[in-house]
Amino acid sequence: MALTPTFATRPPVADLTARIGGTPLVAVAGLEGVPEDVTVLGKAEWLNPGGSVKDRAAWGIVRAAEAAGMLGHGRRLLDATSGNTGIAYAWIGAARGFGVTLCVPANASAARLRLLEALGAEIRLTDRMEGTDGAIREARRLAAAHPDRYFHADQYANPANWRAHYHGTAEEIWTQTEGRVTHLVAGVGTSGTLVGTARRLRERSPALEAIAVQPDSPYHALEGLKHLESAMVPAIYDPSVHQRTVEVASEEAHAMARRQTRRGLPVGWSGGAALVAAERVARGLTHGVVVAILPDGAERYLDEPLWSES
Repeated sequence: MALTPTFATRPPVADLTARIGGTPLVAVAGLEGVPEDVTVLGKAEWLNPGGSVKDRAAWGIVRAAEAAGMLGHGRRLLDATSGNTGIAYAWIGAARGFGVTLCVPANASAARLRLLEALGAEIRLTDRMEGTDGAIREARRLAAAHPDRYFHADQYANPANWRAHYHGTAEEIWTQTEGRVTHLVAGVGTSGTLVGTARRLRERSPALEAIAVQPDSPYHALEGLKHLESAMVPAIYDPSVHQRTVEVASEEAHAMARRQTRRGLPVGWSGGAALVAAERVARGLTHGVVVAILPDGAERYLDEPLWSES
């Protein structure tokens, strides 16, 4: 008997922005030394339409800009990115009909650059040795030189970034854990995910502990994360929202990502870093629910040789 399609729970949408958010929490297995009464969960953000947590911030920024009349009429969205936010801008721009110009460090992964090109974004590569800081400076230069051509989204300073997580990510985690979350673990890049999610969750539960994750060195291989002591600190970063910082070596994050991917949880390098930190946090507890934000998936990194390492 033929089945009749039903759209009762998933109706058609005008574009995929309607599917941003609502990502699942998944149990994380294979962690070492975690007590029986401690649960570690991962927020699977690669299940957003654009494949990363950055869909949330990009869509929040675009919505605010459209409401203020700052996009359209030939103006292009301009920003600096290490890849994922740029991909989010690019697919949202393609869906909504505005151009996107991105300043990207030349050492961004080849897979991300290919996807940006496929989505029609204009890419301006910046000095690989200057990382995202160099890309930020180039975006600022372009915005100042051509104010009528560009809307400078400036994800590192735009409050719409952290507000997307305050109203979205945090409320999802609270609902999904039925208010039982005790610890939040999130990486620091723009810091929007950490700031918005931690700020709202701590309003919900002041006893909740938020943990910031960053690389242990300025010379790291964790795309999207910042070593704050040696980098330009994002304007939206608020150190008061988290209670401690865990530094993770690139090698530890890579090993964790490989280990979890082979267990069926295909996380990228920054997700690996978050789970290294979550494992450390969980080991020191007797009970609790630890939620780690897993920003993107393994497929963004499959062109890198590190997957073949033991």
